[in-house]
Amino acid sequence: MPSLRFLRALVCATLLAITSATPLAAHDEHDDAPGSAAPARPRVAAHSDRYEVVAVREAADRLRLWLDRFQGNVPVTSARLEVTLGEQSLAAEPEADGTYSLASPLLARTGQPFDLVFSVTGGPDGDDLLRGTLPALAPPDPHVGPFANRWQETLEWLAHAPWLVAGGGGLLGLLAGAAWARPRRRRARVAIATALALVLAPASGKASAGHDHGEAEAPTGTAMVDAPSRLPDGRVFLPKVSQRLLEVRTVTLREDAASRTVTMVGRIVADPNRGGVAQSIAGGRIIAPEGGLPRLGQAVRRGQVLAVVEPAIPVADQTTIAERSGDIEQQIAAAEARLARARNLAASGAGPRISVTDTEIELEGLRRRRLLLSRNRVAPEVIRAPADGVIASSRAVAGQVVAAQDVLFQVVDPAGLWVEALVFGGDAAMDLRGATASVRGGQPMQLELQGFGRAVQQGATLAQFRVEAPTAGLSLGQPVTVVARVSDPIRGLILPRAAVVRAANGEQVVWRHVEPEIFVAAPVRVETLDAARVVVAAGLGAGERVVVQGAGLVNQVR
Repeated sequence: MPSLRFLRALVCATLLAITSATPLAAHDEHDDAPGSAAPARPRVAAHSDRYEVVAVREAADRLRLWLDRFQGNVPVTSARLEVTLGEQSLAAEPEADGTYSLASPLLARTGQPFDLVFSVTGGPDGDDLLRGTLPALAPPDPHVGPFANRWQETLEWLAHAPWLVAGGGGLLGLLAGAAWARPRRRRARVAIATALALVLAPASGKASAGHDHGEAEAPTGTAMVDAPSRLPDGRVFLPKVSQRLLEVRTVTLREDAASRTVTMVGRIVADPNRGGVAQSIAGGRIIAPEGGLPRLGQAVRRGQVLAVVEPAIPVADQTTIAERSGDIEQQIAAAEARLARARNLAASGAGPRISVTDTEIELEGLRRRRLLLSRNRVAPEVIRAPADGVIASSRAVAGQVVAAQDVLFQVVDPAGLWVEALVFGGDAAMDLRGATASVRGGQPMQLELQGFGRAVQQGATLAQFRVEAPTAGLSLGQPVTVVARVSDPIRGLILPRAAVVRAANGEQVVWRHVEPEIFVAAPVRVETLDAARVVVAAGLGAGERVVVQGAGLVNQVR
C-alpha cells in the first residue's frame, strides 16, 4: 500500500525534524537567560586595617591593580606594590592614572585559581601584606573559533541555526518517505539515508556541545567593562575605577562627644556700627552730584556725597519769605539813613559817637539776616554716606521728588554682617555655646552670640549673632538656618550631613563600605547637631565604614 508507506515516511520525517531541533531550542533558551549582575571581569579583592587592593584581569596574562587606604578610601599611588604568584614575586608597575599593572605568563594558565600575596611597602600607613584568590581562567571555547577548516565552521553555524536544521530535516524526511514509498528506487533510499546521517548527526552533536559550553564562563577580554550596578539583594557594586572618578570617601565611625543643638530661623542684617542709611531731612527734588548718583554695590567712604536734594518751597512759604525779605530790606535802608545822619552829627560835634556805633551794629545784623534768608531759599540738602561700605540699596533717581525721612541709600560693610534669629519657647533660656548659620545650598558660617532681646515678638525672642567670616554673595534680609549648640553634652556617632541620603522608599540611609567594591544601604535615624553634622540615633554601630563624600552618587546607582 503506497499511501500507507508514504504516510509512515511522513511521520518519520516529522519526528526526525523535531528531534534535530530540540537540543538547539534548549541551547537557545539557555542563551536567552538573563545575565548575572556580577562584575564582567574576574577579580580579586583583599583588605586589611591599613590598605585594600583590587586586582582585575585585563587579559589572560595581565592584571590591573588599585591600591587604596582603608581609612578614608584615598588612592595610594606612590607605594611599592609586589605580587607573589606561586613561588615567583613580581613588581607591579605604577601607571599615570594612579593604578598599577602586572604582566606574567603564569597568569595565562587555565583550570586552577591563583593564590596571590600583595606586599605593600613605602605606603602612607606603613608596610602591609594582603592575601586573595584570583578565579581560575576558563579554558578556550572550541565553539567560538578560530576553526580548523571551512567544514567545521559550517557545522558550527548549523548548530546555532535550529530553524535551518529543522527545515532541512523535514525536507529530507519527505524525500526519504517518498523514496521508501517506491520499493524499486533502492539507490535513492541509500543516498537520502546517507544525506540524513551526514546532516543530522553533526547538527545534533554540535547542539549538545553548544548547550554545554553555554554554561561555561565567558572569555575574558579587554572589551569587557565593569559598570556600577545594583545587585539583586540591594547592594551596590561600584568598581574602583568608578570610585575614583566619583571621589568616594569613607570614615570609620567612632563614638564622640558633642553638644545638643537647637535650630532657629534667621535673616541677614547689617552691623549697626558698620553701616547705616542715608535719609532726607526736609525732602525735595533729587539732583545728581558731580560724580553722578552711586550704583548698587559701589564702594563708598564715610562723608562721601551721595546725592543733593533741592528743597521744594510752597507758594505760601514763598510769599511769606518775600514779605520778610522786603521788610528786612526796608529796615536796612532806614538803618543806613540813620547811620549817615549820625556820622554827620558826630563829625560836627553836634551828636554823640555812641549813636554811630549802635546804628552800625543794627545794620550789620539786618544784613546778616538777609543773607541767611537768601541762603535758606536756595541752599540744597547734601546727602552723605554714614559709614564706609558698599551701596546695598538705592531708591534715588535724578529729578525724583522725595519726602522728609525717606531712605535714599543703605550702606553696609560686607565684612560686618549680623544674623537676627527668632528663638521660641524655653530655648531662649538655654546657655548657647556657639552657633552656625547656612544659606540653602551654601557652606556653614560660624556665629558669635551678641545678645538676647527682652521683648517677645510674635511669640519669639530675638537673638543677634555676629558672622565671623561672611561668605561672598550674602544679602541683607536673606533667610538663613541657625543651628546653636547648647551646654548639654551628648555622646554618639557623628557624621557629616552629606552622608545621609534619601532612598527610593523615602527612608534616610547611610551607605556602608563592606567590601572594597561593595556598598550596602543602612537605614538610620539621625538628629541635627549643627549646620554641617548629624548624630546617629539608631541604625549604625561603632567601627563601621560609611561613605561621607559621594553618598548621593552611590545612592543613584541602579
